[in-house]
Amino acid sequence: MLALDKNPANIREFREKNKDEFLRSLARDNTQLLINEIWKLPTERVDEVIVAKLPETTTRLPREKPPPKPRPPTKWEEFAKLKGIQNKKKTNLVWDDVHKEWKRRWGYKRAKDDTKEWLLEVPETADPNEDQFAKRSKAKKERVAKNELNRLRNIARAQKIKVPGIGLAPTGQQSKSDLEKAVHVAKMSTASVGKFQDRLPKEKAPRNTGKKRKFQPLIGDFSTEKQKQLDILKIMDSKKPRLDINKAVNKQMREEDMESRSKKKGGPGKKGRKGNFSGKKGKGAGSAKGGKNHKPRMKQGKR
Repeated sequence: MLALDKNPANIREFREKNKDEFLRSLARDNTQLLINEIWKLPTERVDEVIVAKLPETTTRLPREKPPPKPRPPTKWEEFAKLKGIQNKKKTNLVWDDVHKEWKRRWGYKRAKDDTKEWLLEVPETADPNEDQFAKRSKAKKERVAKNELNRLRNIARAQKIKVPGIGLAPTGQQSKSDLEKAVHVAKMSTASVGKFQDRLPKEKAPRNTGKKRKFQPLIGDFSTEKQKQLDILKIMDSKKPRLDINKAVNKQMREEDMESRSKKKGGPGKKGRKGNFSGKKGKGAGSAKGGKNHKPRMKQGKR
């Protein structure tokens, strides 16, 4: 919708008066004229609101960007269109019998808000020691997470993006161990945790599925627990330290090995013994070449 003011502006008033006030008054008068022309058009009531019917467009104005594309329908909208289900518009306010006032149907401070109850009834089939408040908050978190997952799936389907399934995501080439793990997870997903699931004729027992921790029973025979406590007290009361023979023997063997290695490192090397000998030899050295009682060595050749 476009409104044009064909009357020329008074330049003398624009220069003499304050420019901001002059422009503000001019814009206010033009806006008032535009609203008066709108209410001269035929009107109708839509959802308890009176609206005016605008005339057909006469001049198409160019857009800077292309018009937005329509939002793709969600999975529920497609199902409702297929089955012919029509959404019935509900009012946002409902009567709350507890507080005797009108409140919102959804959201914050809504009517019949079960999260504000300070007392909850325990069902007959539930565990009497179970925390019903924690159970209710956990169920709400699960619902919120499920709605968020569905929202992201709708976005991915609209953008034609493949979304992996819940659980073990399939890959391009699955190995034998991956298939065995998938079969094991599918069997353990039953209510009986795979207790009554039949095996295939040549199916082997799963490997590397993890070890379960075993705890002592809380009720029943306490003789083993009593014996363990007595053994601990016996060790604590004994003045002599408890000797572990295997540990002591291994420690002794390690010490002997370390002593033998240190001796080998400190012994004579290939170049000779270490001592306070000078590099030069005297005239009376018996090992000097050309001295008395010196026999030349014969070179050993190949036979």
